Amino acid sequence: MQIMMHYGKTGLPLDLPDEWDIAVIRKKPMPVLHDPSRALEEALARPVGTQPLSELSRGKGRVCILICDITRPVPNGLVLPGLIRKLLELGFDAASIGVLVATGLHRPNEGEELREVVGSDWVMKTVKVENHFARNDGDHILLGKTYRGTPAKIDRRFVEAEVRVVVGLVEPHFMAGYSGGRKVIAPGVAHSDTIRSIHAARLLEDQGVGNCTVEGNPLHRELMEIAAMVGDCLAINVVIDERRQISFLNFGDLEKSHLEAVAFVRPFAEVSVPHRFKTVITSAAGYPLDKNYYQTVKGMVAALDVLEPGGNLFIVSECSEGIGSAEYGLCQKRLVEGGPGEFMREILRKRQADIDEWETEMLLKVARVGKIHLYSGCLCANDRNLTGVQNIESLGEAIRKSIAETGDTRVAVIPEGPYVIPRCG
Repeated sequence: MQIMMHYGKTGLPLDLPDEWDIAVIRKKPMPVLHDPSRALEEALARPVGTQPLSELSRGKGRVCILICDITRPVPNGLVLPGLIRKLLELGFDAASIGVLVATGLHRPNEGEELREVVGSDWVMKTVKVENHFARNDGDHILLGKTYRGTPAKIDRRFVEAEVRVVVGLVEPHFMAGYSGGRKVIAPGVAHSDTIRSIHAARLLEDQGVGNCTVEGNPLHRELMEIAAMVGDCLAINVVIDERRQISFLNFGDLEKSHLEAVAFVRPFAEVSVPHRFKTVITSAAGYPLDKNYYQTVKGMVAALDVLEPGGNLFIVSECSEGIGSAEYGLCQKRLVEGGPGEFMREILRKRQADIDEWETEMLLKVARVGKIHLYSGCLCANDRNLTGVQNIESLGEAIRKSIAETGDTRVAVIPEGPYVIPRCG
């Protein structure tokens, strides 16, 4: 059997013996919008939980539209032109409309990469497009503190706008339950202090933080509290299928429209499987998510529920940009040199996480259950030494070795990685 794994831009063919008992775990077929542009027009006219955009924007001045950075395959090339043309039609001046890339603590998207994120030359020429910089103190406004003590510092360009719109992709997220909506605000355009607080181990180790859990998720509550401090916010939510075609699109109140999108995608993204497996093969979802090892951890966590304790988890990720940020490299170095126990003891004492150490924390959640094996064609030797997992040269050989060691030919394969969450039982 040959299965095409999501890997880079082209995919990675995986050949497995026909005599093995192979369970390929995918979303069930999703509907596809035949006319997404028309669907956007209708969504703007008939929003979820609020008035039409024409009413909401009456008498308003400055507009700020948040979009995700290069790590999310959001169809901005369709959404942004339609939204901005509608705003111009309603009487807004192009100079009053800004698009802000919600980078969180990721690097900025510039040049050709920024054009790729925006997806439209017309948008680039018509309105101002800028990046958010989480470490620029003067760019943010302190709105208060959450009940847990998180300082809510948000980019002033978004806070001071009179019309605020977030454009997000709704998919499983290994901390917040589902991405999109409130998450585009925080951590999207939050200050480093805010981001480090909401990623502290004291919060992330709480019950309810994890994939596909929204209700009762303490991180979700924290993000919604921060969003409420900003004021009225609108959202365009998009769901895509495995081929990255638009399956669902809506617009409306930040919370209500997001929950409607979650309700739509949940039956597709969450897949029930009858038992756990000693050999699980997954991906980091291919480009753009598998550009670095930092994002690769999401694919590992997504497969956790179907990994038999003591089993082998194989993940394929191109990692074309290496390990990730310099800060993440230092976190991984602490893990490799000090060991998991010392790393966890250290981070649980903090009120604010060091930048990117939360991804190392998530990696350890998987490592406690089974052995992680990474196949990547781009990581250099130094970066491989920092992964904290077993790096393999031959994926097929390593999988065959797992089958021989476990004596179990049942294999789970998750080609789309973190966009599919298998549930055992």
